[in-house]
Amino acid sequence: MRALTAIAAGSRWSLRPSLRLSAYNHLRRAASTANDRLNFQTIDTKWRKRWAESSKKTSDPQLRRVDSGDPKDKAYVLPMFPYPSGTLHLGHLRVYTISDVLSRYKRMKGYDVIHPMGWDSFGLPAENAAIEHGVDPAEWTVTNIGKMKEQLEIMNGHWDWDREFMTCDPSFYKHTQRIFLLLHERGLAYQAESLVNWDPVECTVLANEQVDAEGRSWRSGAKVEKLRLKQWFLRLTEFKEALLNDLDSLAEGDRWPERVLSMQRNWVGKSTGTKLRFDLEVSSTGKELPSVDVFTTRADTLYGVQYVALSLRHPIVQEMAKEQPELQDFIDKASKFSPDSKAGFRLPGIEASNPVRYISSDAHSVALPLPVYAAPYVLEEYGTGAVMGVPGHDSRDYAFWRENEGNQAIRVVVTPSSGNSLASTDNEGDQVFVHKGVLTAGSDRFAGIASDEAIQRIVGEMQEESRKPRTWGKLAEHTENWRLRDWLISRQRYWGTPIPIINCKSCGPVPVPTSDLPVVHPKLREGQVLGKGGNPLNDIPEWLNTSCPKCQGPAKRETDTMDTFMDSSWYFFRFADPHNKDEPISAQAADARLPVDIYIGGVEHAILHLLYARFISKFLATTALWPSGGGPDNNGEPFRKLITQGMVHGRTYTDPATGRFLKPDEVDLSDPSKPKMKASGKPPNVSFEKMSKSKYNGVDPGACIERYGADTTRAHILFQAPVSEVLEWDEDRIVGIQRWLNRVWRVVQRATTVSTESNEEQSSSEDSRMLTEDLLLQQHQAVKLVTTALESTFALNTMISDLIKFTNALDDAPSASSPAVTAAYRDGARALVRMIAPVAPAFAEECWEVLNGDSSSAGSVFAAGFPTHDPDLLNKLSRRSQPCSVQLNGKLKFALDIPVPEDALLAPARHEQLVQWVVDQVRASERGQKLFEKEGLRLGEDGNVRRVVVVKGGRTINIVR
Repeated sequence: MRALTAIAAGSRWSLRPSLRLSAYNHLRRAASTANDRLNFQTIDTKWRKRWAESSKKTSDPQLRRVDSGDPKDKAYVLPMFPYPSGTLHLGHLRVYTISDVLSRYKRMKGYDVIHPMGWDSFGLPAENAAIEHGVDPAEWTVTNIGKMKEQLEIMNGHWDWDREFMTCDPSFYKHTQRIFLLLHERGLAYQAESLVNWDPVECTVLANEQVDAEGRSWRSGAKVEKLRLKQWFLRLTEFKEALLNDLDSLAEGDRWPERVLSMQRNWVGKSTGTKLRFDLEVSSTGKELPSVDVFTTRADTLYGVQYVALSLRHPIVQEMAKEQPELQDFIDKASKFSPDSKAGFRLPGIEASNPVRYISSDAHSVALPLPVYAAPYVLEEYGTGAVMGVPGHDSRDYAFWRENEGNQAIRVVVTPSSGNSLASTDNEGDQVFVHKGVLTAGSDRFAGIASDEAIQRIVGEMQEESRKPRTWGKLAEHTENWRLRDWLISRQRYWGTPIPIINCKSCGPVPVPTSDLPVVHPKLREGQVLGKGGNPLNDIPEWLNTSCPKCQGPAKRETDTMDTFMDSSWYFFRFADPHNKDEPISAQAADARLPVDIYIGGVEHAILHLLYARFISKFLATTALWPSGGGPDNNGEPFRKLITQGMVHGRTYTDPATGRFLKPDEVDLSDPSKPKMKASGKPPNVSFEKMSKSKYNGVDPGACIERYGADTTRAHILFQAPVSEVLEWDEDRIVGIQRWLNRVWRVVQRATTVSTESNEEQSSSEDSRMLTEDLLLQQHQAVKLVTTALESTFALNTMISDLIKFTNALDDAPSASSPAVTAAYRDGARALVRMIAPVAPAFAEECWEVLNGDSSSAGSVFAAGFPTHDPDLLNKLSRRSQPCSVQLNGKLKFALDIPVPEDALLAPARHEQLVQWVVDQVRASERGQKLFEKEGLRLGEDGNVRRVVVVKGGRTINIVR
């Protein structure tokens, strides 16, 4: 047992000599009787059973509600709902632990909380699994949901299961279809041809995120092709201004992480630049062709343009391909090129002219005709589908130029501000300057001008020139460009929400009447299984063939199904009104619950899911479903506060010689600090990587809970890393959490047995007062820090640290005979257990039952509410101490807290007494004792200390030897 002559680190009081023996005896008895080997698994089982029984009663404290119409008394805490793969991983456990802690805290604070759970159950993974196992994806999905619900239950989470749904249930996707029809009525859902990612094996469109860096399908591994298909889109661009501008309100008060806001801004991608006109002509005849508009943000590089590139779908390219078989062949092959392909096809006989020639005094420098290319790297969807190639100032253009023009020199027309603007304009090296700077001599009379000023002057002069008859229209104009594109929702697969459209040869695409919703996803016939090679909806004639709602003639249903992002773009609305059969949500329910107060999920969803959710929310705020949009300060935003948790990485072992990932049975972990490869006895490389089957570093959270208990695992996962950062899972350290919870148990045991009777060694009333105040100070400080973590900073790892510190303070507190000290200790123990409850709910319930002494009348710790701190009392108690810097010969040795000296000691006439008083405080501390012993410091006439200097009212002491 540790020495008790001074309390452990974390306490704020020094133990007076008169109390040491009494405290030692008391803690020795407490340590000998406390149960240091708690069975957390047994506690989990006991309380999960109790909760299950009480959930059937209206008095269930975990379902505590506040009868108040005040929106401030309502809280909607939501983790991103999972795809039902059948197995929870540690990433799931992390996000659901965070959400459960926050929702339980809100309940204890008296809020009317909803903390729902559902299943994002449509999509490619289920369809792939169904194909692989030869089963109906509905059967596969429902089975997996059952498994994952069992896993969620054993983590001691509390969910509003009465709000549960799965997106593949017709009762849910009926409303997804209704939202689609509302969008269609407003012209925000439309059909158009588009260049798409096409999987030639699965015969389906893939989203960009479903194509890997090598241009292969995540589904089949096939090389993705680019095809033009008629697809269904949602008009995101209609809301582009709001999607961009309202990010500013989400930045206020750190509502959303800056990293996510930046990613959203970049994805929406508003650019302010210039639209320039490049004239084209046939070089052999001088015949003019339609001019090409080019968007650029760098008009300062106009003098460096060396070619023009057009997208493969540009009208000029498409028209030429009809008469140029070689060009058509290039276009056909381009669908198989890699995404970063630098290939190009020079359009024969076509030349472009640089518009800057109209304002150049030295027209010869820009009079040379420019080659024109058809290039896969030019995106049809961005700008005008044409780019001006500036190899000297754009890395992509440079790579294209080298690929297609070999070693021909590139023109450098901008240099760094510190560079020589009169330098040569030709560069045969590989240096590309992509930043703004100062224009070179190659920029005619604009040489020496900074880029931003040059842009304004060049464009201004070109606009002035545009007014002259000989230029035949605008040469340049300031304009805006957006990266954001409309949302392609069509998917050629079976397992998704059917698009509620009927295709009629006479009437075209006709919306399904609302009264006919849902368009039910057809069940597979007995014995029918999904196979590779396309959408089976085309092969179910009894479902496919129908009649047109307009003309009643024969028609066919739309066989495209919706992107699963469509389901997750509005599911949080449904949780607020899950049993509404008529509408996706009522306005009353939307106004009562939305926006979501705290939304928790992985940063990997920072762009598309959140963007789509914001779009649908802003749209619904223009309808009768959510007319308030969350109020004038919310602007239809769906999530008031966003928390993005980091990924969980697992310990990974690799062979240093080959880099091969090692399986667990290939590594000797008998000494975890010194792992060895069994085959060679040599140490492997050890790192933490994203958990993956191929790296053999996955961890089953169920197995961890089985070994250590759910509450211990929950606390460990919170303590290991800040919420927003990567968590490197280290199971070896969980023993620290076990020790902490055992100390909590010891504190609880002591709080129930501490006596108010006199000890053998009476403590003074001053001792009792100080101990009481110390206990109160520790308690109120802990409550303040923990509350701040749960309310605003969400620093849940430091919250665990603060709870550990408070536990240590209680565990190490000396004994006293004063009833006031006893009462303060018991109150501190009760506050500690109530603060632990959101983190370790079953363990806290067990402690609470012990503290109350009667299991039949103890009640739930969650009904007791969360403790509060008294700011006035905290301020008063905090002033009892002040920091003191202890120096030896002017060098800082350490700092410690000492009591604030009485006002009388601060009088100049009593300075010598103040010096002696501060010396006594330092020597009474453990670190002070060690300093005097180590340095051999002796005070007095025969001592080796020449003088002691105390300044700043005792905040600094310098011992001069």
